[in-house]
Amino acid sequence: MDDAVVEWFDSHCHLQRSFGDEPAAGADDLIGERPHATSLSAALARASEAGVTRMVCVGTGARSSSEAVELVRSERRPGAAARAEGVEVWATVGLHPHDAVDGVAVLDAVLADAVPEGYPAERAMPERGTPAGKVPDSPVVVAIGECGLDYHYDHSPRAVQREVFARQVDLAHRCGLALVIHTRAAWDDTVSVLESTGVPERTVVHCFTGGPDEARRCLDLGAVLSFSGVVTFKSADEVRAAAALCPLDRLLVETDAPFLTPVPHRGTPNEPSRVPLVGAAVAAAKGLGVEQVAAATVANARRIFRI
Repeated sequence: MDDAVVEWFDSHCHLQRSFGDEPAAGADDLIGERPHATSLSAALARASEAGVTRMVCVGTGARSSSEAVELVRSERRPGAAARAEGVEVWATVGLHPHDAVDGVAVLDAVLADAVPEGYPAERAMPERGTPAGKVPDSPVVVAIGECGLDYHYDHSPRAVQREVFARQVDLAHRCGLALVIHTRAAWDDTVSVLESTGVPERTVVHCFTGGPDEARRCLDLGAVLSFSGVVTFKSADEVRAAAALCPLDRLLVETDAPFLTPVPHRGTPNEPSRVPLVGAAVAAAKGLGVEQVAAATVANARRIFRI
């Protein structure tokens, strides 16, 4: 089967950061400047051609979360300039550990606008095979995050990061939403926070960069592991070993676009159309067919995000 017709799900990207007008300066910007301003419609069209028909646009602060929500709403409007036939996008609302000093309260207005009061924790799953863009009562926001701990950069004090992470775990519990975790150089404290707050039933460790030991710890907590372009890097043997041991029903793939562009496109901005490269690397690590990994990760994403 031609890879171009295999269906994929990009479980984590930052479309609101990658495309469109340059952003105003803000505390919730990710590190670095926006790398390009390619039109969103063209990027979604390329994704569709590559079989990437569903994607989650992730918020990292109040402004970026609000932009993610608006991007999803805009993409769903009939006749929208950015609309790509057969593609559906969802959003998350979260506060990245880099900006933990801003406090979780900065998300209040976005959540009040985007997450209906009494969001049902047990939303009914749509029938399998429902076309993208036609999911009944499809939510706009499907997760809290990305949130967590980053002790590599330490842009916010570690104690503040832990408090803000715990509060967002609680938000995921209260809103009945999935939790998307960012963790870097902070495995012990990440596990400690989750054990103390209780791990949400649907928890994703995004851009997994640990090895087999860290993978087992996360899996033992009940989390799902999401692999990015890092799994294609020459130096990422430990990540590939983690992918190899990860059960097929606990696995997601992502781009983290515009970051972490997979081989062989290193040095260029990433985008959702490159998810198949990540999936192929995961399939190779697991000794499975690409189609098998694609089907499993799409089903897993639909289950985790309840879409």
